[in-house]
Amino acid sequence: MSDINELWKQYRESGSKVAKDKLLAEYAGLVKYIADRVGYSLPRSVDRQDLVSCGILGLIKAVETFDPTKDIKFETYASHKIRGAILDELRSLDWVPRSVRQKTKYVQKAYAELEEELGRTPYDDEVCKHLGLSMEEFEKLLADSAPVNVFSLDATFSKDDDSKDMSISETIEDMDTDNPLQKLGYDEVKNILKEAIMTLPEKEKLVIALYHFEELTLKEIGVVLNITESRVSQIHSKVMLKLRSRLRLRMKD
Repeated sequence: MSDINELWKQYRESGSKVAKDKLLAEYAGLVKYIADRVGYSLPRSVDRQDLVSCGILGLIKAVETFDPTKDIKFETYASHKIRGAILDELRSLDWVPRSVRQKTKYVQKAYAELEEELGRTPYDDEVCKHLGLSMEEFEKLLADSAPVNVFSLDATFSKDDDSKDMSISETIEDMDTDNPLQKLGYDEVKNILKEAIMTLPEKEKLVIALYHFEELTLKEIGVVLNITESRVSQIHSKVMLKLRSRLRLRMKD
């Protein structure tokens, strides 16, 4: 740990390229870990090495902009930058078929309409009835929507059907800013998500906790819950659609 601290000191005081390169080498494993985790749910056509390359750019930005005086671990700060760089690349590639995006918006809209009508998160059977689908058809729709939800809480959403999709991070511009108005926007998004997660059934909350906080893969979560990986994927997709529909409603207010 003292060696790492010394490298940070050298880099901050003199801008030493040697120190910077050593820091990048020290945290290179974090890039591969995040790239592998993001790439786990992607089609084979998406080159994993491309994700790693983008992640390295995120790591470089993290090293260059990290402020050791702030009360945050570098690994946490860098993870945000690395993941953001990878997701930006995936969005630019637009690898998700238009038909899949349409299906995702179709289900998200149904959740939003029912939540507005009922004043609560709708149950699966209510969504099925609203969409005119059987439970089997609904579950297939969730499975088809899964690729879009690889972006998880960084996924895009829109204020209405005709507006351009935006990511949560885009709506608050820069999460690292000290601008109090932008910080308020970030805090509001966090509060909306926190409230929405608290209303979820226990199994759905557990999937979110294990995936987004414990950082287990869908396969590992399936082992923990004794259900198939595809079932975990369906549950995760459903939760993401619920959360995005909640944000959509609040954006309309």
